Amino acid sequence: MINMFSDELEKISWEETTRRIYAKTEADVLRAVGKEHCDVEDFMALISPAAAPYLETMARLSKKYTEERFGKTISMFIPLYITNSCTNSCVYCGFHISNPMDRTILTPEQIEDECVAIKKLAPFENLLLVTGENPAKAGVPYLAKALDVCKKHFSNMKIEVMPLKEEEYKELTEHGLNGVICFQETYHKERYKVYHPRGMKSKFEWRLNGFDRMGQAGVHSIGMGVLIGLEEWRTDVTMMAYHLRYLQKHYWKTKYSVNFPRMRPAENGGFQPNVVISDRELAQLTFAMRIFDHDVDISYSTREPAFIRDNMAGLGVTTMSAESKTEPGGYYTYPQALEQFHVSDERTAVEVEKALKALGREPVWKDWDTSFDELKLAK
Repeated sequence: MINMFSDELEKISWEETTRRIYAKTEADVLRAVGKEHCDVEDFMALISPAAAPYLETMARLSKKYTEERFGKTISMFIPLYITNSCTNSCVYCGFHISNPMDRTILTPEQIEDECVAIKKLAPFENLLLVTGENPAKAGVPYLAKALDVCKKHFSNMKIEVMPLKEEEYKELTEHGLNGVICFQETYHKERYKVYHPRGMKSKFEWRLNGFDRMGQAGVHSIGMGVLIGLEEWRTDVTMMAYHLRYLQKHYWKTKYSVNFPRMRPAENGGFQPNVVISDRELAQLTFAMRIFDHDVDISYSTREPAFIRDNMAGLGVTTMSAESKTEPGGYYTYPQALEQFHVSDERTAVEVEKALKALGREPVWKDWDTSFDELKLAK
């Protein structure tokens, strides 16, 4: 049987990892910032409380590595929610199966209308298709049709949907799929069951090993993330760092991105975050991730407020969404529908672009890698 990351995670103790993070010293932090290539132990030092006095040093280093690898560009993308139909019971999510709300599955015609409406906002070429998790009503055939519609309008398409089988990822690449984003939410196996009591998402290993299946299917770009607010954030992002290194070793042709959104209120209202991460700690985490991995794409969504996104644009973040609607049909068909979560940065895409340019950044609407790939194929 092929080994998966779940086998590796079994060897890593959550409690021991937490202890080691909080035992890191000033000497450990200085050693980490002095190294050209960091390992996970160094990452633990950089996110530890001991690193807090070195935020300015970490910011300069993060800025340096970011500009060396990415220049001053910020890649812009926009999410398109095509269905909020979901069979899961995630306690923190607005799409929770028990949440009384109208369930929508956009038709191909409605998806086309959404694409046209998005293109009027700004020259987006990077599209993220998002769904709830309802394989029976919005499974792979539905996703394939959606990709077929959207590829007429966008050059680079990713999905954030339920974890699929390897052959299903391969099938969708034939319809224009370029990347997959999946949040493990938390790597704490026991607590994971508390947040995901029912539905396919309750299967911890199936979700965790989905990244292996993406890699085995040859997916061009894999995005990973933890939801800050569920468990001890320092331990969770350390587990993600272990996971990232594992994937890079096994599927080295693939590009990787990371995201660590902070939990915001969902429409089901009752769930409050168990963990709060401050703005300074979020900055520390971002700098630590960039120092740990110079090449990984770091993404901030509109969950974060405008001032934080602007401040971090030159210091480590390389990808941003703009003018996001987090409900199906939010750009054209159903503009007043119930959202999955509230956005915090409510600026238009044009306003975000102007702000980034004023900060000396260069918003990039197109995925140039895709263009180069097509050029190679034409030769």
